[in-house]
This record gives sequence, structure tokens and C-alpha cells, in this order.
Amino acid sequence: MKNIIIVGGGAAGMMAAVKAAETGGHVILLEKMSSLGRKVLITGKGRCNITNACDVQQLIKNMPGNGRFLHSAFREFSNTDMVEFIEHWGVKTKVERGGRVFPVSDKAKDVIDAFVDALAEKKVEVLTNQTVRKILVEDGQVTGVTTDQKQYPADAVILATGGASYPGTGSSGDGYKMAKELGHAITPLKPSLVPLEVAEDWIKELQGLSLKNVTATVIADGKKQADDFGEMLFTHYGLSGPIILSLSKVVAEAFNAGKKEVTLEINLKPALSEEVLDKRIQRDWEKFSRKQIKNSLNELLPAKMIPVVIDLAFLDPDKFVNQITKVERARLLKQLQHFAFTITRTRPVSEAIVTAGGVSTKEINPATMESKLVKNLYFAGEVIDIDGYTGGYNLQAAFSTGYAAGKATSE
Repeated sequence: MKNIIIVGGGAAGMMAAVKAAETGGHVILLEKMSSLGRKVLITGKGRCNITNACDVQQLIKNMPGNGRFLHSAFREFSNTDMVEFIEHWGVKTKVERGGRVFPVSDKAKDVIDAFVDALAEKKVEVLTNQTVRKILVEDGQVTGVTTDQKQYPADAVILATGGASYPGTGSSGDGYKMAKELGHAITPLKPSLVPLEVAEDWIKELQGLSLKNVTATVIADGKKQADDFGEMLFTHYGLSGPIILSLSKVVAEAFNAGKKEVTLEINLKPALSEEVLDKRIQRDWEKFSRKQIKNSLNELLPAKMIPVVIDLAFLDPDKFVNQITKVERARLLKQLQHFAFTITRTRPVSEAIVTAGGVSTKEINPATMESKLVKNLYFAGEVIDIDGYTGGYNLQAAFSTGYAAGKATSE
């Protein structure tokens, strides 16, 4: 009977353990925290965005961090397979906006419970509070692992320790260190899916306000880098929410490339051209011609934004609408379509939902997730240099690579 050890009890590790145990091997799952799936519990704001309902090509497209490396894994265990798997273990799913798949219950704990049931049925030995310190290798082949407490012999080891984000969940970068000790190249780590900090003090006035159906554009040293459409959120330090998180990797890359000025512009009315928006403002102001400008924008903007936009457009808030000049209206129009922020930095990797960078994909077999340097060493999940946008793509990558590694170890 083969001894298979999985290091890390997150999404990738749990899936790897379930699959590895299917052929009757002795599978031990070692988790440093006191319970499994700590990071899974906080995904999707505690609801767990299990996967995305798009096709495989879209899955790859939405993994800008080495998506093509995942082609075999996504074909082997797709998002459809994941939904079938989780429903088999009693978790009914639903599809929401953007193809996001959630449990009908909206409880991430149900997903963890399903995995716990699957692990128990497959007779996986789950050991918590076990911090693995070293992977043991002899003659270029895995022989076991050493934890704080003891040494475990192994015929195969799957490293599924996660990234370096949310260290409170156990993802503290241990896997990178262990892989590096075995000769693997680690692509530099940077935050992906992380909020952004801005220079503007007045951001505090917008704290807690969320916007829908806006377009955000990243500009570095005067050149457009990327844009995204959807929802965003203002915080006391800057910007967050789905489209900001999706663009954050581009921001991190701009800073890493030595760009001196990185800005983010928000088009508050992307569905309207400049000309159409100008006519819309004029129509509103015909209606409110005897009102002060500060009381004339309620149909156009959330209340919290009105004083900020008026101030940035250098308008007198007490001026009556019928006294506003064409030049003043043009300044307002510019703010509505180019509401700009100076980005000072991304929040740290520890606050990122996903870590970009990790074990180089060039040193991993994409079909089996086996190391090309060390025999019977496998990788799964975020420890690999893969990362995607928000929307269920990262969890699917974890499940698919975990499945591929688990299958390969048991064959």
C-alpha cells in the first residue's frame, strides 16, 4: 500500500486527498491549523464562490497568471465536474451574476463539511496542528516529511500549502521555502486580488460607498494598462471591490516595472458618451434650474459623492443651476467620466485574496502536477505560480490541480 502525504488542508489539499485515497492508498493529510479549509471559509464573503459556470476556454482566459498551464487540469476536472462532486456530497449549488457558483445555502461551511465527509468516507487520516518543516528526499526521490512532532515516511508528497496571503488562515508562505530548498525556482511573490491605497485624503468622505456599473481604468505614466466594468467599493484608505481587485495585479506589475505615476480613473456613467451625458445633465438642470448645484445632482450621483465631485470640478456648491456656464459644466462632465485617484501602493500580500508568483510552472508537469526536479513530489493550488481574477476561478484552479495531483499519486 502506497503512503501518500498531502501537506496543507485547504481547497487543493482536501481535493488531492480525496482523489489520492480513491485507489486505496494510505493517505495522510497534514494541516498546520486546528481545522481544515480556513481560507475557503472566508472566500466569497463567507459564502464560498466554488467555481464559475463558464466554459474551459473562459476559465483559462480568466487565469492571467499562467492560465495555459492549467489546460490539462481543467480538462481532467472541470467546473462541471466540481459542481457534480460537491452536489454528490450534499451541497446544492446556484449560479449568480457573472457565472459565479455558490452553495444554495450561502454558507462556505457547507463546502468544508462536504469535504470532511468525503475524507472520512475515503478513510483519509486527517492530522491537524501539524506544521511540516521539511520534505525529505533521497537520490532525487521523495521519502517523507518532517513536522514539528515527528517524521512521516511517504512514497509521494503533494505540497498544497497555499500562498502567502491571509496568514491567519495558515497560508504563510511555508511551501515556497520548502520547494526552494529542493531546488525549485520561486517566481517573485506579489499581491493579486488586493485593495489599493490612494493619495487623496478626501477618500475618507466616500468610505463605505459602493458603486455598480462603473468602469475603472488603470493608467501608468500616461498609458492605459487595463480596464474593467462592474462593482467597486470605497474604503478609508482607498479602493476595493470586484473590479478593483481584478485590476490590482496590473497595478502591482506597473509598480514592479518602475512606473512612477499610477492612477485609476472611474467612469461613473460608462453607458453614456460624453455628448449624451452632457445632454442628460442639461435636461436635469432644466428641471432643477432654480436649485443650487449641490441639490441638482441627486438623480445622477449617490448623495455622498455630490459634494466631492462638485469640489473636484471647482464649482461653487451654492451657485444656482441656471447660472452655471458651459465651461463649468464641462468640468463637471470631466469628473463624471474621469474620476481620478493617485495609487500609492497595493495593500500588502498578507491582505491579498490571492498570491501571484510561486513555484515556477516550467518545473511542473502540467498533466500530473509532478515536479520535474524531484520524483514523486507534486504541487497543487496557490503554491504554484498561477492566479486568476475574482469570480471562482482561483478555487477551481485549486480543485483541478489538487485532483490532478491526487490522481497521479495514486496511479
